[in-house]
Amino acid sequence: MALRPFITSQLRSMSGSPAVVMRLVASAYTVAEKAGAIVRKVLHSGELGIVEKTGVNDLQTLADRLAQQSICASLSKRFPKVTIIGEEDLPAEEPREDLIENGQAEEVLQKTCPAEYIGLKEEELVVWVDPLDGTKEYTEASKCLHVPAGAQKGSIGLDTSEPLRTALWLLDNVTVLIGIAYGGRPIAGVINQPFYNYQLGPGAHLGRTIWGMLGVGAFGFQLREVPDERRIITTTRSHSNKQVTDCVDAMEPHEVIRVGGAGNKIIQLVEGKASAYVFASPGCKKWDTCAPEAILHAVGGKLTDIYGNAYRYDANVKHMNSAGVLATLRNHKYYISRVPQSVLQALKSD
Repeated sequence: MALRPFITSQLRSMSGSPAVVMRLVASAYTVAEKAGAIVRKVLHSGELGIVEKTGVNDLQTLADRLAQQSICASLSKRFPKVTIIGEEDLPAEEPREDLIENGQAEEVLQKTCPAEYIGLKEEELVVWVDPLDGTKEYTEASKCLHVPAGAQKGSIGLDTSEPLRTALWLLDNVTVLIGIAYGGRPIAGVINQPFYNYQLGPGAHLGRTIWGMLGVGAFGFQLREVPDERRIITTTRSHSNKQVTDCVDAMEPHEVIRVGGAGNKIIQLVEGKASAYVFASPGCKKWDTCAPEAILHAVGGKLTDIYGNAYRYDANVKHMNSAGVLATLRNHKYYISRVPQSVLQALKSD
C-alpha cells in the first residue's frame, strides 16, 4: 500500500521539484484566477474599451487585452522556453507589474505526474490562451448592467430586474482558457469561470477554476452525464448558419441549448447539461478548444472536427478549426455518424 507514495516521492526527488509540466499547470491555475479577477474588475468599471476585430461578432475589450498580458507575461517569466500563443494580437510592451502572477496551485503540485510527461522540457510544450472566451456575451452583459444615467442601475446580487437576470445569464458564458499541448495533442487545461456563484447573491465568492490533465483526472466540478435516453445538443448562440442548423437537426435532439463560448459548452458536457457540442462551421480556433479538449479527454470524452478527426495543437498549425467542432462525453461515434453528407461536403477537414 505504501509503494505508490514511495514511487511518487522518488519521481519528484529526481529533479528536486515537481515535473516541468506540473509546475506549468500549477502556474496556469493561479494565472487563470488572476485573469478572471481582471475580467470582473473591468466589467464592474463599465469601461470596456471595445474594439471590433473583424465585425460586431468578433470583439476585443480591455479585459481581453489585460488578461492576455497577465497570462502571457506571467507564464513567460517563469517558463521562458515555452511557446505561448494568445488570441489577441497585441503590441510588444513591458507588462505592468500588477499584472504579473507568481503563484502556483499547491493542489496541482500535489498530484502525481504521469510517467510519460515527467521528462518533458519547456521547449516541447505549447500553451494556447483565450483570455476571455465569450467576449460578445461579456459586452452584452455590460450593457445590461451599466444602464444610462438616471435609470435604475443593476449590480450583481443586488437586483432582480430583467436586465440584471439577462446579464447574469450572459456572464455564465464567459471563461478564461489556458491549454497546454505536447506533441500536437492537448494534455492539460485550465478553465476559469469569473462569474460562477453569482446566484448566491451579495457577498458570495465569485469564480471557480476547473483543471484537468491526461492521466491525472479533472477537478473543480462534479462530473455528471445526461441520461442515455436524452440527446441534448449545445451549440452556438451568435454564429449560426444553415450548416450548423442542419447538423444540429440531424442529431434528432430532444433539446437544443444555444450559448456562447467553447469553454462554457464543454463545461455543460462534463456537468451533465448537454450530450454533445455541435458546431458545423469554421469559427472556433485552437485557443478556444485546447484547454476544454484536454479537460474533456481527462474524463473520457472526445473533441474532434465533424469528420471525427483530431485537431493538432503544434506551434506552427493554422489557428482556425476549419472543419467545425463536435465534442461529447460519451457516444462520440453515434454523433459523428449523424453528420449530414451535405455538411461534410461543405467543410474541409484539416
